[in-house]
Amino acid sequence: MNRRLAVLISGRGSNLQSIIDSIAAGELDATIAVVVSNRSDAAGLLRAREAGIEALCLDPRGYPDRTVYDSAIVELLKARDVGLVCLAGFMRLVRAPLLEAFPNAILNIHPSLLPAFPGIHAQQQALAHGVKVSGATVHLVTGELDSGPIVAQAAVPVLGDDTRDTLAARILIEEHKLYPEAIRTMLDGGWRIEDRRFVS
Repeated sequence: MNRRLAVLISGRGSNLQSIIDSIAAGELDATIAVVVSNRSDAAGLLRAREAGIEALCLDPRGYPDRTVYDSAIVELLKARDVGLVCLAGFMRLVRAPLLEAFPNAILNIHPSLLPAFPGIHAQQQALAHGVKVSGATVHLVTGELDSGPIVAQAAVPVLGDDTRDTLAARILIEEHKLYPEAIRTMLDGGWRIEDRRFVS
């Protein structure tokens, strides 16, 4: 697989930073070709620029609909010869243009052990359900929310005195380890999809 990455963000970009750091440390053989945000105030754009990475904002309000917006992202990524797209806190559903342009080549990281607690506020969902274990999942992106084949997971115990913030903080530590590892698995190849299963 082409080792040129695009990272799509909407906020602070802490998982972006973990990818940047893994590449800099020689732990991940990849290049971040571009960082794209749907928000001009996303702190992750500054992180990217400080690392010498091209960082752009595509504001969806400047496009007539979601399909046109996603098509614009595809054009931008194709122009930079991107092979793998990594969603890192990108708070938009990925639509057909991106899915068709990058089949089995879009990753997302989610703060729960999917298929439990998809969507937003996953940590709060975990606490509300009283689970004893939560964690993080990296999965391939499909047209259904947080439901693609699971590439990697990490478990995090839920403590009796956890709040949403304390649980989220411990899960985030595991996310920062897990995402670069999952990207490496994707780039190194030798994997296949069997029904819903990612087999490597």
